[in-house]
Amino acid sequence: MTEAANTPRILILTYGTRGDVEPFIALALGLQGRGYGVTLATAERYGAWVGEFGVPFQPISNLSIDQVDTPDGQVLLEGGSGLVQRLAAGLRMSRKSGPILEEQNFESWQIAQATDPDLILFHPKMLAAPQIAEALDVPAIMAVLQPMLVPTAAFPPLGLPALGIPGWNRFAYRLVSASYAAFKKPLNRFRRDALDLPPVRGRDLLSPRGPGTLKVLHAISPHVVPRPPDWPAEAKLTGYWRLSADDEFEPPDSLAAFLAAGPPPVYVGFGSMTSAGPGALLALVKDALRSANVRGIVSAGWAGLASEPADDVMIIDAVPHARLFPRMAAVVHHGGAGTTAAGFHAGVPCVICPFIGDQPGWARLSVTLGVGAEPVPRGKMTAERLGRSIAAAVTDPALRRNAQSLASKLAAEDGVANAIAEIEQTLAAASAA
Repeated sequence: MTEAANTPRILILTYGTRGDVEPFIALALGLQGRGYGVTLATAERYGAWVGEFGVPFQPISNLSIDQVDTPDGQVLLEGGSGLVQRLAAGLRMSRKSGPILEEQNFESWQIAQATDPDLILFHPKMLAAPQIAEALDVPAIMAVLQPMLVPTAAFPPLGLPALGIPGWNRFAYRLVSASYAAFKKPLNRFRRDALDLPPVRGRDLLSPRGPGTLKVLHAISPHVVPRPPDWPAEAKLTGYWRLSADDEFEPPDSLAAFLAAGPPPVYVGFGSMTSAGPGALLALVKDALRSANVRGIVSAGWAGLASEPADDVMIIDAVPHARLFPRMAAVVHHGGAGTTAAGFHAGVPCVICPFIGDQPGWARLSVTLGVGAEPVPRGKMTAERLGRSIAAAVTDPALRRNAQSLASKLAAEDGVANAIAEIEQTLAAASAA
């Protein structure tokens, strides 16, 4: 498709950590390559990063994501506090969420009015998106990075435990759907006040025009999560949406020297997970690496891990995972969807240390796939336990064989192309209607 005045315009709305944004940058670039006019709207803090790729950007307030950096956010993420303390922190954060959501809803509406899209593709955190698509009478497509919303008897939502109780898996999806009902009042106010639309029930917030009308693209490989036989036709499994590895990337001199100074190290990074005690967390990680008798590269991340240079452990800022992970003996991380995908593509074993949300599910899945050593949840993390899992990851030949086999299968996929085919089919159907 060539650039033209009547080229369809696509608005992408996403929000969250870098892992919630990067796949959508990859998709935006693929759509641009097909000649579409694309705008990506997400948290303002990512504007410069998105701009590096030449993707038109619209900012959404940082207020929601900034809650991760608060003391209450850290209590919920690290999981080491008592139940009462966690419940209190969750209640305080929930009281702030309503006004923050309302601001995001109106910002999203302003962006949609400015960009006049022919299709809206959205992350499920952007609850205003399908309402806006209804108001504009344009198609909407939901894009998810973990299987948590489309019911199946095959497995529970990734963020909930696999209990093995008959009927639990499908019932667990009802629990996830019910959680969205908490946003019914502010969204119905938004529908009334901004969009002049009638109210919807809580369970219909993500698909306000009725069941069966919303296409859901899962940006996940079928080699990682096989397509359940009971999924409806509108649920698609495209494969991962990944940025191309930057062939021009050159590691900083200090990192290049560290890599050359000994055997492949182990990467440790907890991404967007913050910490109330970064010094203690880093000391624990160093003890674990040394007990496993391996060198380590530790990413500072949002936790702000920092220390003096050492011969066996190096602290780094952000480095493209696609360029760094394949050079590691193993990767240790929090289990975010994006970092997990990067680890799977790298062909090296992993140790997942889940903090919250869907991360325990990815940890379980890494073991099921035979590519991950025993997970070490953040709330139960000790240097001894983490050290044992790291040692297993770097010494078990079966883990390495399985990781290399999975990586070769993933390399043969083109998730962005598959997603674009689904988007074009939806646009064609809308034009023909």
